[in-house]
Amino acid sequence: MMAVALILFSCLDATAKYLAGRVGVPVTQIIWVRFLGQFFLMLTFVPLLGLMDVRSMFRTRRLPWQLARSTLMVTVTALNFLALKYLRLDQTVTITFLAPLVVALLGGPLLGEWVGWRRLIAILVGFGGILIVVRPGFAEIHPAVGFSFASMLAYALFMLITRHIAGEDPPIVTLFYSMFVGVFLGAPFAISEWQWPQQPEVWLMLLSLGAFGGAGHYLFILAYKLAPASRITPFLYLQILSMAGLGYLVFGDLPDIWTAVGSCVVVCSGIYLIDRERRVRAGER
Repeated sequence: MMAVALILFSCLDATAKYLAGRVGVPVTQIIWVRFLGQFFLMLTFVPLLGLMDVRSMFRTRRLPWQLARSTLMVTVTALNFLALKYLRLDQTVTITFLAPLVVALLGGPLLGEWVGWRRLIAILVGFGGILIVVRPGFAEIHPAVGFSFASMLAYALFMLITRHIAGEDPPIVTLFYSMFVGVFLGAPFAISEWQWPQQPEVWLMLLSLGAFGGAGHYLFILAYKLAPASRITPFLYLQILSMAGLGYLVFGDLPDIWTAVGSCVVVCSGIYLIDRERRVRAGER
């Protein structure tokens, strides 16, 4: 389920990149249609599957935090889609995977979850992997890399808030608020730049955004429900493979040697960090 979810997320990003870069659809329109599609899918299928009724999806104990988290998710999506318009899929996903390391670094001052020296070294090694990918001073850096880094930082804050409110509301409620806020925040920007697609295949790709996101998030939540997080989380890094594969199949992009080496460093440091946190928690118990 996790592997399929990650492939769907990769399809979402690849479709957004194609629409923005090849077709010329405004990024604001892509973002809004993505949230709008998943919003209506949730309103339709969550009650249909007997998971929760529509009224219950609005009930939350932590409304301010839900709104802040949802706003961050919209920000992450917007910045990521802007970066995808200019960067390769493998580049953006590698930078995104720096977020768990930033979460571990910020967990101490913000959540009181301090890391030991081993995990701190793993975090620094992960940052080194990103420097290998970007190669500041040795290669021309596209300005869109800034969008990708900003998206990663917003994603790290998003993950910290998610951890902070975990257990307060059901996962479906948390996911629903992300879509609900995305629809209403994105509407003014999307409508102001709206372009009516002329080709049927463009409409199909736009509609697929919500389907990819909705099905991916449902399988993502279900996977964490069926297995411990320590066993599931390392599989997140499979998305680098699916993004690189779609980048080649759709856009003809092959990762260069620096991106390949840097992504391996980020993945290894991330997996070590996950394993170390599991061992520390087991020792505390």
